[in-house]
Amino acid sequence: MATGSPLAHAAAIPAPPGIPPSTCTPTAASGNTPPPAATAATAAPSSSQHEQDLAYIALALAQAREAFAANEVPVGCVFVQNADGAVLARGRNRTNELRNATRHAELEALDRLLAPTAASPLPRPYPLQGITLYVTVEPCIMCSSALRQLGISRVVYGCSNARFGGCGGVWDVNSIDHPIHPAYEALEGYGREEAILLLRRFYMTENTNAPAPRSKARRVLKTDIPPLGAAVQAP
Repeated sequence: MATGSPLAHAAAIPAPPGIPPSTCTPTAASGNTPPPAATAATAAPSSSQHEQDLAYIALALAQAREAFAANEVPVGCVFVQNADGAVLARGRNRTNELRNATRHAELEALDRLLAPTAASPLPRPYPLQGITLYVTVEPCIMCSSALRQLGISRVVYGCSNARFGGCGGVWDVNSIDHPIHPAYEALEGYGREEAILLLRRFYMTENTNAPAPRSKARRVLKTDIPPLGAAVQAP
């Protein structure tokens, strides 16, 4: 279980060329209605909480850069214990490596977090209660549903996901009425600029695994960033 300054770990993997230092303009996710118990948390986070969120999203971005270096869609995440700030698990996309479309960053980290060999058993039926997920891109509908069923307390992410987002990008999985599983808060905008540019750089590269790879030699990296709240769609 990692402790200490989270930013100290984040500096190990440099950003790819063309990616500026992470910037942040956080906001509540579009269309997101948190549970009544979390209403107070929808206000702007305190200065201390804001700085903590920036530090932990930096760790998630380090995982995303690692994914980019491995020719994976550059998404990374960390799960953090709210009570003491301990980093419980980290993950990045491994769908190409494992040839398994479900191996998203969140599920990779969850497998480590929920492993039977974990040092400290997590509570049941909601093992993620009291835990925050920091992830560079809005979780997809599949991951958003898994997080809700496992009782995540909070999700902080970089950019929205126009095609598959489950926290407002496509569907409000995190906050729609459910007879059993509690809703959770989702905040967008932390590390958003770098998260977007990592995705753009990735989709400029040649996909050698495609049945009929398309030449992308003429593509130019766009550095303009859409306004916060605008869904990000890969080219």
